[in-house]
Amino acid sequence: MLRPAAKKFLSVSALVCVFMYYAPNAYAMHIMEGFLPAGWCLFWALATLPFFIAGILSIKKTVRDHPETKMLLGLAGAFAFVLSALKIPSVTGSCSHPTGAGLGAVLFGPAAMSVLGCIVLIFQAVLLAHGGLTTLGANTFSMAVAGPLAAWGIYRVCRKAGLPLGAAVFSAAALGDLVTYVITSLQLALAFPAETGGIAASLAKFAGIFAVTQIPLAVSEGLLTAVIFNLLRAHNQRELQDLAVLAPGEFSGEVKS
Repeated sequence: MLRPAAKKFLSVSALVCVFMYYAPNAYAMHIMEGFLPAGWCLFWALATLPFFIAGILSIKKTVRDHPETKMLLGLAGAFAFVLSALKIPSVTGSCSHPTGAGLGAVLFGPAAMSVLGCIVLIFQAVLLAHGGLTTLGANTFSMAVAGPLAAWGIYRVCRKAGLPLGAAVFSAAALGDLVTYVITSLQLALAFPAETGGIAASLAKFAGIFAVTQIPLAVSEGLLTAVIFNLLRAHNQRELQDLAVLAPGEFSGEVKS
C-alpha cells in the first residue's frame, strides 16, 4: 500500500488529469495524427511490439510477486500522463514536453514503461488530441521505449559509479527525456530528409529546434522526478526494497552506494 504522501500525489495527479481533460483547444501533439507516412507508422509500430510484449510479461511478474506495488505502478503511469501532457510548441508536427518516463523506468525497469507509456499515449491521443493513433508506434518507441531504456541504463551506471541516489535519479530522468527527443528528431528526419544534406541535415534541424525548449524541460523533469522519488523513499521503503530499487537495510536518509 502507498503511504499518505504518495497517495496525496496520486490524488493531485488525478485532479490535474481531470482538469486537462476538460481544458478547451488541446491541439498539441507528440507526432501528430497523420503526420508520418504510412510506411513509417507501420515500421515504428512493429519496432515497438517486442518491447510491449516484454513489458506485459514484466508487469505480470511484478504484480504476481509483489502485489503491494500495484498502486506504485499506477503512480508511475499517472506521473507520466501528467508530465507528458504538458506541452510547449516547438516545431511543425510536434512539440516539446516532459516525458515522466524516468520515474517508472527507475522503479519498474524499461520494459514496464513500454506498456505504461503506450497506455498514456492512447489516452492522450483520444482525450487530448495529443499525438495520434496512426503515430502511436512512433511516439511509443521514442517516449516509452528509447527514453526509459536510456533512463534505466543511466541510473544503473550512476549507481555503480557511486553517485548519490538523488543524483542518479535526476540524471536518469533528465537524460532519458533528452534521448526521447533525439529519437523523435531521428524519426522526423528519416520520414522527411532535407533536399540538401538528407537525413543528417534534417536531423540537425529538428534536434536544434527541439533543444531550445527541451534542455530546460529535461532539467526541470529531472529535479521533479528526484523530489517525487525522495517522497517515495521516505514513505515507501518496503515497496522500493521489494522492487530492488533499495537494497535491504537502506533507509530514507542518504543511500549507500
